[in-house]
Amino acid sequence: MEIPTKTLNDGHILPTLGLGTVAIRGDKGMDKIVTAIQNGYRLIDSSTNYDNEGVVGEAIRRSGVPRADLFVTSKLPGKYHKYDDALMMIQESLHRMGLEYFDLYLIHWPLPKRDHYVEAWKALITAQKMGLIRSIGVSNFEPEHLDRIIEETGVTPAVNQIEIHPYWVQEERLAENKKRGIVTEAWSPLGRGTVSLDEDVLQKLAKEYDKTPGQIVVRWHLDRGILPVVKAGSPQHQRDNLDVFDFHLTEDEIASINQLNKPDGRVDGQDPNEYEEFE
Repeated sequence: MEIPTKTLNDGHILPTLGLGTVAIRGDKGMDKIVTAIQNGYRLIDSSTNYDNEGVVGEAIRRSGVPRADLFVTSKLPGKYHKYDDALMMIQESLHRMGLEYFDLYLIHWPLPKRDHYVEAWKALITAQKMGLIRSIGVSNFEPEHLDRIIEETGVTPAVNQIEIHPYWVQEERLAENKKRGIVTEAWSPLGRGTVSLDEDVLQKLAKEYDKTPGQIVVRWHLDRGILPVVKAGSPQHQRDNLDVFDFHLTEDEIASINQLNKPDGRVDGQDPNEYEEFE
């Protein structure tokens, strides 16, 4: 299955839908990633904090798909935000995966209370110049964090991966990213089990389009210009998530899903201005 691509502000491309790998580990996890790649996924999203970079790298080698046809992402943990530490960790992650470069590498969280994210961003810029990374970006960055790294380095992230799902719609953050020419990726695009797929609007649209409610949510992301990174372990769910490129939602239908937004809709209450990563 051919997944459409999106061109980033640095000229590189990414598939418009990716495979999330959080909590996918070990040999069983590797088999799931191999199956996903063979089912058509080309963007594989990992992180040092997922403790699965080795598994992801091995799955890539076993998939039978050329490395050049895949788009591999990893992310920098907060404890390595200082410049030298960040450069070391990027190289370490590549060795763990057995790769020569990342297609996309992100700062996982800004951690503004520690206030080293500008240093970390400078390290990503250096790593990109070294050929270790093709596109550099961030995750969970608020507009003020984006503006600071842009002002202090002159380099705009290609991607900002943030929490988005029908209970946490993020219209303002999506607009802020777009204003800066940054592609928005969504983590937990189905709400990590917190979003009820029995919501009336999702059930209604699923019947109208002969799709599952989950497929409606994935299409909702795509039609908003968002690149969803969807975790799927079973082969059927993997195929379902890819089977969303033969229809579009109308603006009114998108707006009706947006109405599901909740004031406290975050999956784990992780406010990027307050969240201390894994502590």
